[in-house]
Amino acid sequence: MIRVLVADDQALVRGSFRFLVDSAPDLAAVGEAATGAEAVDLADHENPDVVLMDVRMPGMDGIEATRRICTGQATSTVRVLILTTFDIDEYVFAALHAGASGFLLKDTPPTDLLTAIRIVAAGDALLAPRVTRRLIEEFTRRPEAGHRPPPALAETTEREREVLTLVGLGLSNTEIAAHLHVSVSTAKTHVGRLLMKLNARDRAQLVIAAYDAGLVLPAPTATSRPPQAED
Repeated sequence: MIRVLVADDQALVRGSFRFLVDSAPDLAAVGEAATGAEAVDLADHENPDVVLMDVRMPGMDGIEATRRICTGQATSTVRVLILTTFDIDEYVFAALHAGASGFLLKDTPPTDLLTAIRIVAAGDALLAPRVTRRLIEEFTRRPEAGHRPPPALAETTEREREVLTLVGLGLSNTEIAAHLHVSVSTAKTHVGRLLMKLNARDRAQLVIAAYDAGLVLPAPTATSRPPQAED
């Protein structure tokens, strides 16, 4: 059973998400939070598998709540799925840096939301390659002060850094395999080793690591990209 905490400052929204979660035989809502502070406290007490986290909440917002949950000793395994009105905005970028495993629009169809919860609970990032590419395009336009390469990057091989760059550019495992002329299983192995070496929670954090390391360049144009097959 996947245990889910719902955090949103609107009671009607919280209730709707809770009802939806409880309607699935493999999911169970374990609590509701109206503020970021409540979300942190409930996450610490209930230790859910996934938190559906609104960004804009009074007091402590969803970004700070995400950061505290993802870095908390008792909640380090809890996954956070950001719910937002806009698919690309400054809050989403900050939430991913804070440790969120992905994000969804609040008007996502119910079946897709339930599927997303299962994906995140399984340890995968909810960032479709096309969405990742949009994120990175936005990242590369931002005048932030210097990159901060992860210290563990020095422990990676040249091929692993090449794979990290491709992950950062939004390529799926299938696309990485085609780009490097290797099997999909080999590409997945490289990604798995990167997750371990960089102590990354999921693929979303590898994207952040690639950006912080300065490995990411503006996304290739459609004419220069390999076939866009999904995993």
